[in-house]
Amino acid sequence: MHDTADSRELSEFPLEELAACHECDLLMRRPHLGDGERAECPRCGYELFSYRHSVVPRSLALVLAALLFYVPANFLPIMQLNLLGQTTQDTVWSGVLALYHSGMGGVAVLVFLCSMGIPLLKLLCQLFVLLSIRLDIGRSYGLLFYRIYQHLREWGMLEVYLMSTLVAIVKLVDLAEVNLGIGLACFVGLLLTQIWLEVTMSPQQIWEALAGKEDSLARN
Repeated sequence: MHDTADSRELSEFPLEELAACHECDLLMRRPHLGDGERAECPRCGYELFSYRHSVVPRSLALVLAALLFYVPANFLPIMQLNLLGQTTQDTVWSGVLALYHSGMGGVAVLVFLCSMGIPLLKLLCQLFVLLSIRLDIGRSYGLLFYRIYQHLREWGMLEVYLMSTLVAIVKLVDLAEVNLGIGLACFVGLLLTQIWLEVTMSPQQIWEALAGKEDSLARN
């Protein structure tokens, strides 16, 4: 990794050869990396860039897997509750409806957006971006959808919903008979697939591929 010290002043380099650390704002020359290599900031250690092999095909497979998990994760029973001879099955969607019908419409909308709506929009944006790179069509729209995806990243809170569900299950165990459903397994699978996708889908390579840089496409 090149430090700021160089035989020439940084101001003499074109902008496309420079990079700034997202954490400490250190300005330095952009590194040239190969497959499997990554660059860290020499001052704070923040990971600046990383290049991975076959990013687009691997990311496409993970996006499709996540979309397959999405429907059963949200509409199949997460748990079955037996209390005083009455049996109820709860899903993510039924939880949203229950909040709405109990008069908490605002909370229901928030839960729907964070647990169902925004995660689906993120996956669809990622799918469109990867297809625009893979098929080499509509890359200007791919850039737009990737920007939208970056803005949506902070609003997808599947892990928060999962933790609240697990806490509820632990509390209900002493009060009633609780049987876990296949929806919970699919929900966990969806969450793990999205985390794997975040790790695999290198932002630097995606931006460069959308910009049409040949070296990035060759790595993909």
